[in-house]
Amino acid sequence: MQYIIVQPRNLTAKVSLPSSKSISNRALLLNTLSGAPMGYIANLSDCDDTTVMMQALFLLDAERREGRVGELIPTINIKAAGTAMRFLTAYLAATPSVGTRVITGTERMRQRPIGLLVEALRTLGADIEYVQQEGFPPLRITGKQLKGGKVSLPGDVSSQYISALLMIAPLLSEGLTLSLQGAIISRPYIHMTMQMMREHGAEVAWKGPRTIVVKGGKGYRPTPYFIESDWSAASYWYEIELLSDNRNETLELRGLFPDSLQGDSAVKDIFQQLSVQTFMLSRQQGEPLTMLIRRGRVPKQLTWDFTKMPDLAQTLVVTCAMKGIAFHFTGLQSLRIKETDRIAALQTELRKLGVQVEVEGDDIMYWAGPQQQAQGTVPYLQPAAGTAIDTYDDHRMAMAFAPTALVLGSICINNPDVVSKSYPRFWQDLQAAGFEVREDPPPTPPV
Repeated sequence: MQYIIVQPRNLTAKVSLPSSKSISNRALLLNTLSGAPMGYIANLSDCDDTTVMMQALFLLDAERREGRVGELIPTINIKAAGTAMRFLTAYLAATPSVGTRVITGTERMRQRPIGLLVEALRTLGADIEYVQQEGFPPLRITGKQLKGGKVSLPGDVSSQYISALLMIAPLLSEGLTLSLQGAIISRPYIHMTMQMMREHGAEVAWKGPRTIVVKGGKGYRPTPYFIESDWSAASYWYEIELLSDNRNETLELRGLFPDSLQGDSAVKDIFQQLSVQTFMLSRQQGEPLTMLIRRGRVPKQLTWDFTKMPDLAQTLVVTCAMKGIAFHFTGLQSLRIKETDRIAALQTELRKLGVQVEVEGDDIMYWAGPQQQAQGTVPYLQPAAGTAIDTYDDHRMAMAFAPTALVLGSICINNPDVVSKSYPRFWQDLQAAGFEVREDPPPTPPV
């Protein structure tokens, strides 16, 4: 399937953003570990990642209550949900009542490494086997009561490994002392996990710059929890605000917290450097209101370290390329092992549009601007007729490139349904804002 996105004549957006999947998935696991019913969580995300995790936890609980362990879901398929893979691996390993399960996912998920998390859990006494390739899903896990103890991990691994270990730690009799070696990336996600654990009654704290200690044998208390909106989803509306020609337009975003736990709330600081100002107003009808307004000049270049907010990188790479802003971005090392190799995907798809982005190592992308592109590249922003953006089963590729219609007039997006992973209403929200979104070829009418 392919969507054609056409720029709006008039852009007017009052968007109720999706709930944060990062917070939702953490809240689901903490809620389950506390023994509370699902009803304790309000405003839960409806994205694919959260849905598969919620379904798995619900069926596991139903089996336990009905005394049918292993009958409903002997194999748990989390599809493309990386967060669910990491969090459920730790949960299954530390929960004796779940028995033995196999956890698997899509072909791409079976290519994403999980060996460091498995070895850390084995250090704590977990019973985990690789079903196929060593170091990768699927996994066969037998739940056990784990004692806990000391574990070391490289600090530059996915924060989801770290969060998975931290969240099961209060249930371990000896708790957990987690030492992080080397540079620590994605600190905001670690802080998010620790703060949510505290809000559910856990005792967790940094002991020095590289060690986290969690008190064991205490568990969690049931805690009602409201999920805030997703700052990552907001980034595409910041992109739209900047790429729009009409500087008098104002976009309204609802549900963003000014004191957010999300590292991606840094999007407001990045776009402030690009002339988009953020005004967080008082709550209206109980929901925070955020206004985006263009003020000031757009700079000729931008430098930024994305170590703490890698999920914003695609938005900013595409935004700068479309706006003719030279950039030098670092801290991108985790992009190689996301839903796709996002660095390679960005290079390939931007080249289709006439932008030759350069890469240095695994963590640097840069572009000298339209006037300085290497000779021999395709003309800047002059894509060939029929050019379509491939999405690589990656929701953020689709959403980062859709706003390019504001510059190009229109853009074709292949496999647009990938947005369901984090922002299921994205295309409907674009239409409500004034964009034309049509399927190509159009669906066959019923007979």
